[in-house]
Amino acid sequence: MLTQLTVQNFAIVRFLELDLSSGMTTITGETGAGKSIAIDALGLCLGERAEAAMVRPGEKRAEVSARFDIHKNLAAQKWLQDNQLDNGGECIVRRVVTHEGRSKAYINATPVPISQLKQLGTKLVAIHGQHAHHELLKPAQQLRIVDSYSRHNNQLEQVAQAFQQWQSLRHEKDRLLTQQAEQQSRQQLLEYQVQELDEFALQPDEYQQLDQQHKRLSNSSELLDGCQQLAMLLSQDDEVNVLSMLSQGSKKLDDLLEYEPKLQSAYDLIQEAIIQVEEAGHQLSQSADQLEVDPEEFAQLEQRLSTSLDLARKHQVPPEQLPQLHLHLAEELAQMASMDDFLKKIDEQIANSWQNYQDAASRLSQSRQRQAKQLSHLLEKSIRELSMPKAKCQLEITADPEHPSPNGWDKAELLVTTNPGQPLQPLNKVVSGGELSRISLAIQVICAENIQVPTLIFDEVDVGISGPTAAVVGQMLRLLGQTNQVLCVTHLPQVAGNGHQQLRVSKKQQKQSTETTMEVLDGEQRVEELARLLAGNEITEVALANARELLK
Repeated sequence: MLTQLTVQNFAIVRFLELDLSSGMTTITGETGAGKSIAIDALGLCLGERAEAAMVRPGEKRAEVSARFDIHKNLAAQKWLQDNQLDNGGECIVRRVVTHEGRSKAYINATPVPISQLKQLGTKLVAIHGQHAHHELLKPAQQLRIVDSYSRHNNQLEQVAQAFQQWQSLRHEKDRLLTQQAEQQSRQQLLEYQVQELDEFALQPDEYQQLDQQHKRLSNSSELLDGCQQLAMLLSQDDEVNVLSMLSQGSKKLDDLLEYEPKLQSAYDLIQEAIIQVEEAGHQLSQSADQLEVDPEEFAQLEQRLSTSLDLARKHQVPPEQLPQLHLHLAEELAQMASMDDFLKKIDEQIANSWQNYQDAASRLSQSRQRQAKQLSHLLEKSIRELSMPKAKCQLEITADPEHPSPNGWDKAELLVTTNPGQPLQPLNKVVSGGELSRISLAIQVICAENIQVPTLIFDEVDVGISGPTAAVVGQMLRLLGQTNQVLCVTHLPQVAGNGHQQLRVSKKQQKQSTETTMEVLDGEQRVEELARLLAGNEITEVALANARELLK
């Protein structure tokens, strides 16, 4: 519930502080006095667009703050807790607008973005403007009325989520199809490249081995000559070789050991050298025997090495990286080849998501049709009390699965007849402006009873209503004030007299400035204000008597 509203330098208001009560509070005043300014200020405080023109001329900034008691408002409490902005059972929202048009917003003294202010505002206050009845002519608004009355928030969210998932999957499929078309030429190239590399089948480290083997065989003559020369030098030359010299030295040293035992280590080293030389000579001879080159084998080796270099140049990579490139291209081709399988899976997901949407939309549609019948009955009863005794109405909900949307696939149409014997027809074909205003008001009152928002504001929604009808409207709003806090801007004494409290708006004009003020009316002040509404500026005893009668 809104308990206090403070306004500073907003439009033609210099300073205004209102302490508000539960029940129905009416706001009256002369035409042009600014009866709607408090509501406009509250709208700004709850996230409406800020403009530089809102700042009182000559002032640097405007400021509006609203204090709410949320002890019984569980939705607002949960939102504040979820956003870490809770402050016990009270909530204070504040908006500051500079003369340049910049604005700042605060919730419980914490700076917040305007989007959060709007989210919280929907859980604190519902404002019904004076032009709401024009919106009633739109089918989309009629469908929103059914949902508002029926409290379809959860079902609407389920439908919206199912629709979003279905749309996302369809967009993903379109993207994949486009990608597949764009990659068709790439796939053909990959198929050729992978097949070529498959046929060549170069193994990891194979190129290094081929290169080393080619170097060995290309220099086989030089290797053979060198091995043979070294073998001769070490052991095979009949005249002089290292092995025979070491053997002679070993025998000589063996004779000397008899005289000098310390030479034993030298003797051992020579013996080891003899063994090493014999082994080296054996390996050199063996290598020389194996250096015979097979021309056909060498030609194959050269061909494989040449092909490796050609493929490396073609793919612009070092030849030793060809196996890694082969693996990468094969993986890319496999992914492209699996695109068809992936598209089949996404088709299945699309079908499942569409079925989920159909189920959710169908449940919502059935609920709308049931609730529309109940709402039609209540609406017909209400508008008959508003000087339309023969009126009949029917809210038709038509399912149109061919045109799905995030709000379901239903279309709503409010059909009305105000004269006996006439068929039901759409609103814009049968009702006058005054009748439309009354129907709109009846809908707002009926739906307000089902809205879990504690504070309801009606800004001159009684336009086009007068006489006995106005009295019924006042009674309807007063009845609503028993369960909700109702603030009603009105120019009708029959409505104003039904309020539990009444505020009067006055405008003071001086040569250089204009200022709007608002005051709470007590007993006799309220009688005089109602008499003014009844009789105009010249208040008579009859008007005062009528005003007292209204207050009864």
